[in-house]
Amino acid sequence: MAAAILACLAPAAVATSSPSCSQRILVLSAMPVELDPLLAHAKIDRTVLAGSRTFYVGTLQGNDVVMALSGIGMVNATQTTKTALAKFRCGSGLGISGIVFSGTSGGDYIGDVFVPDRWTKDDGKSWLRTDPAMLTVARRIASTVQLERTNPAGDPACTGVDPNTIPTVDVQHAPVVEVGGDGQTADPFGGRRLPCIPYGGDVFGCAPCTGPSDQSADAVPFVTGAAPFVDPSFFSGYFANPPATNSKYVSQDMETAAVGAVAAQQKVPFIGFRAASDGGGDPLMLPGFPFQFFVYRQLAADNAARTALAFLAAWAAR
Repeated sequence: MAAAILACLAPAAVATSSPSCSQRILVLSAMPVELDPLLAHAKIDRTVLAGSRTFYVGTLQGNDVVMALSGIGMVNATQTTKTALAKFRCGSGLGISGIVFSGTSGGDYIGDVFVPDRWTKDDGKSWLRTDPAMLTVARRIASTVQLERTNPAGDPACTGVDPNTIPTVDVQHAPVVEVGGDGQTADPFGGRRLPCIPYGGDVFGCAPCTGPSDQSADAVPFVTGAAPFVDPSFFSGYFANPPATNSKYVSQDMETAAVGAVAAQQKVPFIGFRAASDGGGDPLMLPGFPFQFFVYRQLAADNAARTALAFLAAWAAR
């Protein structure tokens, strides 16, 4: 009888044993327009929900990855990174082996891609270092990336059309990848979380433009979270005083250093690829941010993604 009982229990013991765990690269972008060109090259096996965040799990350029929209701003970026590191585990350890951020920024020339070797979120009082091994790979691929100069019209309403279908103008400066220098992350929202807008297009939307998605669940968080931003004086003040553009920083954004701070706390390597959507070389002579951003965001997002993809391919092959 005892032998029979043990024989019945044996399969259950095997079935509950821990499967092997795959370490993954966390790939983040703030907005749909930034994540879509990366998702176009990925094979997504499944989606994972963690709180209000959606993560896309699969492979990209030979790497096992977790991909996600961080949301716009430092608070969103911090929360998304913490959620990912808590959700994806290998037993008691982290299941994330590195973090790659790809997106738009301010910079010298529209279309240029910047890979700073350190970042600050307090205007130079403290610094977060880009992982040296990742930076070495970025330097190696920098001159090999074919960047775009012609600005596409994009898909601002997230209708699903190819965002590169309609070309518009060529920027006056041939874009290049610049590795090194200092990057700045600022918080124009005063420590508040900017909520995404359900079906809000390629900038403010809650999900990538590509593929099916149900953003109805985001409606309540948007309504409850939007209150601090409803006052028209907030937006008039924000657009009148955008994130500071300072020549001592090669790139200025609203997320990378926030992600880097969480990565540093958990001892996870990170790197940021940021392409200028506002800066010099504008043939339309628009008056800076946010006007240039809304015209050149697709060009910048595409160039940042091209560089991040080249990096990821080289990282997998190292």
